[in-house]
Order: sequence, then C-alpha cells, then structure tokens
Amino acid sequence: MFRHLACGLLLALSLPCAAQTYPAKPILLLMPLQAGSAVDAMIRIVAQRMSDNMGRQIVVENQPGAAGVIGAERVKRAAPDGYTLGALNDSILTMIPNIRAVPYDPVRDYIPVGIVAGITWVLVASNDLPVKTVPELIALAKQRPGRLDYSSGGVGSPQHVAMEAFKAATGIFVVHIPYRGATQAALDILSNQVQVHFSAVSIVLPHINAGRMRALGVPGARRSPLLPNVPTMAEAGVAGFEWQTWASIVAPVGTPQPILDRLHAELVKAVGAADVREKLIALGLEPIGSPPAQVTQWTQDGLKRMSAVVKRAGIQSE
Repeated sequence: MFRHLACGLLLALSLPCAAQTYPAKPILLLMPLQAGSAVDAMIRIVAQRMSDNMGRQIVVENQPGAAGVIGAERVKRAAPDGYTLGALNDSILTMIPNIRAVPYDPVRDYIPVGIVAGITWVLVASNDLPVKTVPELIALAKQRPGRLDYSSGGVGSPQHVAMEAFKAATGIFVVHIPYRGATQAALDILSNQVQVHFSAVSIVLPHINAGRMRALGVPGARRSPLLPNVPTMAEAGVAGFEWQTWASIVAPVGTPQPILDRLHAELVKAVGAADVREKLIALGLEPIGSPPAQVTQWTQDGLKRMSAVVKRAGIQSE
C-alpha cells in the first residue's frame, strides 16, 4: 500500500517538472486524413508556427483510411505524454459514429487541445456536365435518376454526409462513389470520372479559378469572399441547406494538464498570428483557436445534430 502511495506521490511531483521541460523532443501529430485535404492544409500551417514558437519540431504524419477511423484509433491508443497528438475533424468525431460502429468514444477517449479552424464548402460539377447552376443540376438529376455519380472521401466523410443531406433536401438521386480520401475524390471531377462533389474550398479553388471545374453553390449563410460570384444554396433555391465543418487538435486521455495547457496556449498563439490567419483565410478556412471546452461542446452538439441528419437522409454504412 505504502509503495503505491509513494509511486503516486512521485508521479504527482514529476508532472510539473515534465511540463516545465516540455517539449524535450519532437512531437508527432497524427493526421488521419489524406495529404492535401482541408484539414491537412490547416494543420500543417498551424503546426509549423507552433514548432517555430516552441523550438521543437511537430511532425505531421498522414495515416488515411476508413475515413479517418484508423488514425483516430491510433491516437486513442498512444502514450499520454504529450508527444503524440491527433488532428480530428468533426466527421471523425460526430458523423462516422452515427453511421457505423467505431473503436473509440468521440467524447471520452480524447482530451481536447482546441479547435483550429472552420472549413468553407462548395458544390462543384464537371465541365462535361451541361449545368451551370444548382437549379439546373437538380433538374438534370431528376431527368436522369441514378445516372450521375458523386464522389466522397469515404463512407461517413463530410463529402458523403453533405451530398446525402443535399439529396434529401432536393429529392434527387445521384450515386455515391467512395474514395480513400477527399483530395482524389475532388480531382476526379476534372476527368469526369464523377460528375458532382461537395468539397472544401481549399482543395478545389485553383481548379475553379482556372476554369477546370464549375462552382455551383456555397452551402453557407453567406457567399465566400474567395468565390464572390457563386451563390449560396439559399440564393440558389435550396432554402435552409447549410454545410460547414471544423477540425481540432486532441491528445490521448491521461495527458498531464500542464502539458495540455501549454499546447492550448501555443495553438492560440499560432492561430492568432496575422500571417497564419492570412494563410488560413486564403484557403477558405476560418481561424478559431477555441478553448478546449468548445471542442467537447461542439462534439456533443454535433453528435446529436448529425444523428438527425443521418436519419433524415437515410445514410447507411456501405
């Protein structure tokens, strides 16, 4: 008994010391999504600034698969010492758990560091598709039910859930083609392998500006400053349809609080830097740098909201 008490006391005394010397080596930041995705882009920008400020490298490692579930489980099982973190978006935390069983609890298995940024979305179409507006797409899809394909980053990904919700709101039927990541799912619009796709603006903006694909509508409350000529869904006639997402940094349960406090402070400092904000905004991202409690609240709220979306749209694991 006394041995256990002594060990516990030594551990308690060692935590402040560990926090003072943290980080003493490089930090691994697991990215459960594909390179080039919106979450990947934002995390790399912010992680680089955090690395510079902390004087230790933060290594971003992509581990895509199962729409992020594989990487998310690895984060859950990592040592809680502050040297393995995860970049988890709301798809991993709120969408996929409403569609199929996952090997983690979105609320209990992670300790939040903070929300990094919000993500602006756009509905795009292949140039080969004879539509230039959302109403034209809806009309064509109703004329050709089941003959148009849409791509996503996988079952339960934001692209998947967004389009299924759009289908439910408009009464159209387009066929789901799941990919292993959001980047390739978006790029196959260029070759007309698929005809329509919901994408983070950051992935498709260069192709839209170059005229290689068409932007039909933005599912936000207002137009994107990066796409000022593209109407919102409400302006395009789909009232009440909005779709915006976010991404956070989390740590395994058991990570010492002083280390979590340091990480949160560094996240806020990085996201608040003027040049970092400028880079994020240029990609259609909304810098946030929230308190950790907001991650928990948005996850809990999102689980309830996405449950309703999934049921209304009839989304099922494929």
